[in-house]
Amino acid sequence: MRPLPWTGRASAPREPGTVCVIGGGVSGLATAALLAADGWQVELVERGERPGGRAGLWEHDGYRFDTGPSWYLMPQVFEHFFDMLGTDVHDELDLVRLDPGYRVFFEDHDEPLDVQATRAANEALFESLEPGAGEALSDYLDSAEHVYELAVDRFLYTSFDSGTSLLNTDVLRNGPRLSGLLTRSLESHVAARFEDPRLRQVLGYPAVFLGTSPDRAPSMYHLMSWMDLAEGVLYPQGGFTTLVDALVRAAERHGVRIRTSTTATAIRTTSGRSPRVTGVGVVEADGTTAEITCDVVVGAADLHHVETELLPEHLQTYPQSWWERVDPGPGGVLAMLGVDGELPQLAHHSLFFTTDWRRNFDDILGPDPQVPDPASIYVCRPSASDTTVAPAGKENLFVLVPVPADPTIGRGGTDGAGDPRVERAVDAAIEQISSWAGVPDLADRVEVRRTVGPQDFAQDLASYSGSMLGPGHVLRQSAFFRADNVSKKVDGLYYAGYSTRPGIGLPMCLISAELVLKRLRGDSSSGPSATDVEVG
Repeated sequence: MRPLPWTGRASAPREPGTVCVIGGGVSGLATAALLAADGWQVELVERGERPGGRAGLWEHDGYRFDTGPSWYLMPQVFEHFFDMLGTDVHDELDLVRLDPGYRVFFEDHDEPLDVQATRAANEALFESLEPGAGEALSDYLDSAEHVYELAVDRFLYTSFDSGTSLLNTDVLRNGPRLSGLLTRSLESHVAARFEDPRLRQVLGYPAVFLGTSPDRAPSMYHLMSWMDLAEGVLYPQGGFTTLVDALVRAAERHGVRIRTSTTATAIRTTSGRSPRVTGVGVVEADGTTAEITCDVVVGAADLHHVETELLPEHLQTYPQSWWERVDPGPGGVLAMLGVDGELPQLAHHSLFFTTDWRRNFDDILGPDPQVPDPASIYVCRPSASDTTVAPAGKENLFVLVPVPADPTIGRGGTDGAGDPRVERAVDAAIEQISSWAGVPDLADRVEVRRTVGPQDFAQDLASYSGSMLGPGHVLRQSAFFRADNVSKKVDGLYYAGYSTRPGIGLPMCLISAELVLKRLRGDSSSGPSATDVEVG
């Protein structure tokens, strides 16, 4: 059995001082807000013109496109986070429940499948497709809920800097069960319970949210199905940039100075045998250089970039040689399409699943990567629920084609001007939507088109290997096996975001911010922080 990679003891608490947060995405904004509320003096530097990172916004001809996250899951994480800042998520975001939660189109079936907004309706749906599947889903979701609650209480809100997070009664009592869930794939876990290929795909697809595939993800992650099949899928009116706006408001309300168009170029440290952080070198929008002096630095940008570009090699906890063993997860080709006329054939969220499921994922994540053809794709139509994202009588489509994390696939562009492999993947996706969903004139109705490729992720977001989501949640990159959130070589250097613990996705980015706060407080508890504390 592998030794557990915790440090053996919690960090000593630090008295609040000065912090520089590098990166103004969701994790950076969240970290800055929490630390400022806890009494720290915080500056945040973001090289883009506006905060948001992957959760960006592109506006054109009356259309407003989210350029990144589009699924709102784990609502309790958002509620807890805003509680910590002395506000209420419902005061910050206008959330609506989607019904159906999403629609699934299958290559070898004429009729799509609508996943419902409630657990009972989904159990009835499963039963209608396979006798006995309703009861099997009920058992499956009971297990998913149990593992989800155990994860929240014992695994997600801890940096594993103390053995107590694992050596407690709950974990020990569930040890044999957890061991089985960690050593068996999600694909095999589902296949043992359901026969209908459509149901297997619905239950296996959440692995994509984790940056991997059903045959590569541990079956522990069947907990993901609790989120969409039982809790339901929410959407913030106005799009996901309203979350970014809420984080900016919270940060600035607590005194954070946000400096956009400001690029971090180096993390400054003392010399000698015990180096510690002294500041961050930056380049301003006008090209001038400056130094931000601080006691603590939080690298909330891509961890590979922070470690290998902003630190000298001898101070890198995760040097290039470490990254060469990392599974970067999938890359992505994205398309933002403004469409003339309505598209009732599509739900707010629609998934298009190919029949040869294994080949699709092997093309993306296997030893001989290539752009899948056909591909299993995702389409978001936020205009189904939100009148603010498209002109009247028109539709907003966000199309995602998972591809290998390979910057040589190229960059995107506007009006078909991206690199050939990117544009071909988008053309194929438009044709696939047209054929499978019954919209024969879709290509002719596209009046706005912008594409994004893996090279855009690499260059614009400094994403390792052009990854769309971050290191995939295979076993060796999950929980305590994931990159730590504190430097082992530089005192005062911490990390937040998708590259580190607990992982990828918006809720995980919020939790990663709290993990930095807990480290600075010397808090080694395994659950969410108490919210009945006075904030500064």
